Amino acid sequence: MSEWTWEWTGYDPTAEQLRESLCTLGNGYFATRGALPECRADLVHYPGTYAAGCYDRLDSTVAGRRVVNEDLVNLPNWLLLRFRLRRAEGTWGPWFSPSTHSLLDHRHTLDLRRATLTRSFRHRTGETGVLGVEQTRLVHMGDPHLAALRTVFTAEGWSGEIEIESCLDGEVINGNVHRYRALSHRHVTRVRTGAQEPHTVWLSCRTSTSDIAVALAARTKVVSDRPPSSELRPGRHRATHRLVIPAVPGRPVTVEKTVALHTSRDTAISDPLGEAVDRVSNAADFPTLLDSHTAAWEQLWRRADIQVSGEAGRTLRFHLFHVLQTLSPHTADLDVGVPARGLHGEAYRGHVFWDELFVLPYLNLHFPEVSRALLNYRHRRLPRACRAAAAAGRAGAMYPWQSGSDGREESQEWHLNPRSGRWLPDHSRLQHHVGSAIAYNVWQYCEATGDTEYLHTKGAEMLLQIARFWADLAVLDTATGRYRIRGVVGPDEYHDSYPGAESPGLDDNTYTNVTAAWVLTRTLELLRRLPAWRREELFQRVRLGAEEVPKWEEVSRRLRVPFHQGVISQFDGYDNLAELDWDAYRARYGTFRRLDRILESEGDTVNRFKASKQADVLMLGYLFSPAELRALFRRLGYDLDDDIWRRTVDYYLRRTSHGSTLSELVHGLVLAKARRAEAWQYVHDALEADIADIQGGTTGEGVHLGAMAGTLDLVQRGLTGLETREDALWLHPVPLPTLSEYGFTMHYRGHWGIRVRRRGGQLEIAVPDSDESSIRVVLADRAVTVAPGETCVLVLPEE
Repeated sequence: MSEWTWEWTGYDPTAEQLRESLCTLGNGYFATRGALPECRADLVHYPGTYAAGCYDRLDSTVAGRRVVNEDLVNLPNWLLLRFRLRRAEGTWGPWFSPSTHSLLDHRHTLDLRRATLTRSFRHRTGETGVLGVEQTRLVHMGDPHLAALRTVFTAEGWSGEIEIESCLDGEVINGNVHRYRALSHRHVTRVRTGAQEPHTVWLSCRTSTSDIAVALAARTKVVSDRPPSSELRPGRHRATHRLVIPAVPGRPVTVEKTVALHTSRDTAISDPLGEAVDRVSNAADFPTLLDSHTAAWEQLWRRADIQVSGEAGRTLRFHLFHVLQTLSPHTADLDVGVPARGLHGEAYRGHVFWDELFVLPYLNLHFPEVSRALLNYRHRRLPRACRAAAAAGRAGAMYPWQSGSDGREESQEWHLNPRSGRWLPDHSRLQHHVGSAIAYNVWQYCEATGDTEYLHTKGAEMLLQIARFWADLAVLDTATGRYRIRGVVGPDEYHDSYPGAESPGLDDNTYTNVTAAWVLTRTLELLRRLPAWRREELFQRVRLGAEEVPKWEEVSRRLRVPFHQGVISQFDGYDNLAELDWDAYRARYGTFRRLDRILESEGDTVNRFKASKQADVLMLGYLFSPAELRALFRRLGYDLDDDIWRRTVDYYLRRTSHGSTLSELVHGLVLAKARRAEAWQYVHDALEADIADIQGGTTGEGVHLGAMAGTLDLVQRGLTGLETREDALWLHPVPLPTLSEYGFTMHYRGHWGIRVRRRGGQLEIAVPDSDESSIRVVLADRAVTVAPGETCVLVLPEE
């Protein structure tokens, strides 16, 4: 199989939703799942279409309680195109369906280079006749408002007619995630349809409460030497273009469906419906659209492609493809964040969590304009985060764990355990460490790009308010002289309270405390670097009192980090928890990634046990180099030597169920940095997470975008040890024998197309010719300067 193509053969109803997610096509503005065109949504198929940032909020009643949820809206289905046959001597047969008609040679081919999905099959029409069908679709990367579907019908051994209905279907709900189906799910309202002769039908609607206008227009044309009969049929919820086409053996008939999508969130338009009709009316034919679409993707691959041999390289390119479909250069023009499950499904309701922590480091060095736009999403919601902090009696900015349209906390207050069928309190909103993730992303973006203008303005405002929140949340324990942060939840998520406690939250979560110290330290550093006039202006803008900054310095040096048995504790009191009988649960359940659900269904709680869903303490080893992590602990007054860190890694490896796709990714990189042989198994599992659906059916509800982007960054920054700091590229290559050779291009501070390649114990850095200044490259044992137009080959020390 080609390194650029992925294939699915046969028709397996049980695997369709997974394949639909993996075959999603998008362009950053909108995306459509890889569903079969003739199928409407049911328990097997789900043809979802999602526009970035298009949310709607509905009330529901759950277990007698009123809850409010905001969802990324499943928009009207543009893909619907069904057909049926009539032989010359007979009547119309039933509409074709893969569940009731025989399929021969059914195949889907996803072409990553051209970003197309091609489906081909042959359908037996009788004892001797066969109909060949080939369908190719695209969601245009050059024009983000266009999509197209080309269907080629070929009659073999029979003649007659083919009736086609090309539709825009407004009778849709949000129904991709089965455990949400008890919630209100009808977001599309006020559907209107119409037609414009000779080839176009249109549909307009509005979202229920956010009142976003959505409009689609579809033009369907037949390419044939025998003209079809044609009828445009606007209906109540569906606009249909009916065509009847003569079928003759050996003479293919091509049907081209081109669609335009606009919403009232778009800029530089006055009317979404008028714009959609005008755009589709003036769109080129399918071959021309395919050429321009392919050209746009060629430019993306030139900026972003990654070269790794073998199956790992194939999978990495597959991950990159899906990242770029969700976060493309078009994203730079939108007010959107990083949806945790991409634009591929409805899990997590399309919300924005901390996943940008795993996504932006890659984008910073390839599409910095996209990174900046994603940070602007957070900056626009800074006032809401400040109001949330004030409502909680705190200073600064308290960003939500789940964010959507306006930055309010979207985390559910109750969640369903599908194993037990019980609705349970949800305390994930106590994951205040999301603020540190935002601050980290601001800092990393500015270090990678040299964008001091952003750092001194919007970036500084976010950093100051996040630092302010941490300093206010930290309380001095006079008995120990240490500051403590109480009542939070860490990245692990399993542990949200102490056993038997009346109120949720944990004390002194190490990840939370150390990253809070990092935010305070970096913010103090920024204040020292700011010009005096800008510092004064900033203090006035955020109303920062002169007495606050000295406390920041104190807290940044005296936050508590708990230890037990010679290892770093995940939180205060972790050592008092019971040990889980891991072997017994493996024997009983086999796979138990969601250990929390299993224990709750047994009438127990994971809060009683030393068991983690995913990396918590070890996340520190993912974010920071060993040297930076040691310096952070040293600033806090703790010694962190290699032995302590090794024991800590071993301790939590034995106590983690990997209930998140991010878990293997983090553990793989942490082990690789520690030169551990078992690193590859975790990296391999991270690469397979969505393709093999290792979380047991979750990928059909949307890919795990953070994990996908994280595997790319694992090569880009993890294996190279790449850091962008102190106006230099710092490299500390990590040996991972299975990925010993790799290459990629990147953008760094005005230099486009820097090529980095590792082969046979050598690291090659090539800087394209330009008028930019030279690049300083620092390794553990030397520093070199590479001028534009030069290539530097560095011989790496033997491990």
